[in-house]
Parts: sequence; C-alpha cells; structure tokens
Amino acid sequence: MRHIRVAALIMLLVSGLPSAVVAEQSIAWDELGEAEQNMLKPFAGRWDSLPPQRQQHLRKGVERWQQMTPEQKEKTRQRFKRWKTMTPEQRQTLRERHERFKELPPEQQQRLRKRREWFQQLPPERREALRDKWQSMSPEEREAFRKERQERLQR
Repeated sequence: MRHIRVAALIMLLVSGLPSAVVAEQSIAWDELGEAEQNMLKPFAGRWDSLPPQRQQHLRKGVERWQQMTPEQKEKTRQRFKRWKTMTPEQRQTLRERHERFKELPPEQQQRLRKRREWFQQLPPERREALRDKWQSMSPEEREAFRKERQERLQR
C-alpha cells in the first residue's frame, strides 16, 4: 500500500514537468537502481510497456522525492491527500489555474508566491475571515478589489 502511495505521489510530482525536458529513450527495468525499483514497484509488471516519456517522468519523480527533506515529503503527502478528496471538476479547475500561473511572467509568479506565503503566515481565524469575505463578494466587487489592490501596488 505504501508503495502505491509513493508511486502516486511521484506521478503527481512529475505531472508538471515540461515534456521537452524528457528524452524519448526507453529505460529497462534492470537499469533502474535498487531504490528506484523499490519506489516504482507498482509499475514493475508493466514497466516495459510504459512509453519512454512516462518512464522518464516516473524516474525524475523518484529523483525529486529522494532529494526532498522530511518536511517537504510530508507537505507533498498532505497535498496528495487533498488531491485524492477532490472531485474531477475541482482537479480540472486546479490544473487550469496551474497552467495560467505557469504562463505568467516570473515577477508576477514571485509576487503571487509571496502573497500566498503571507496568507499562510496569518492565524487560521484571520485566514478564514478573509476567505469568507472574498467568497461573499460579487464578481463586480472582486474585480473592483483587484483593481484597487493593483493600483496600490503600482504606487
């Protein structure tokens, strides 16, 4: 069961990797190291039938997983736990948001990361109050809020 969860986490980790980075060369199961084989055990029986790109993605995911700190691994497990509870529609919305985020200029991505970090540092009650306020706004109020915020940031 643990191997299945780890394999699923690896798949989630590599889902955002650009395909241009991945070589189109197949990897034989025997070429994988012992640690890689251990983590990819759920794929062992069908490894040779996986497309080379998929094999490369999975291998890269194992590499990323092995380089994570225990805290990063725990955060990833928690994210995967939330992902599993999402509906297909929620997952699709999240994918679309992620794609839009990746299309933003780097400075805007950094600004959004800083805002998210600021928000995460708030006490839970304050975060909840802000979420409630945002959700109670009409689309027009949200747009006016965004414009006002943008103008303040540009000053």
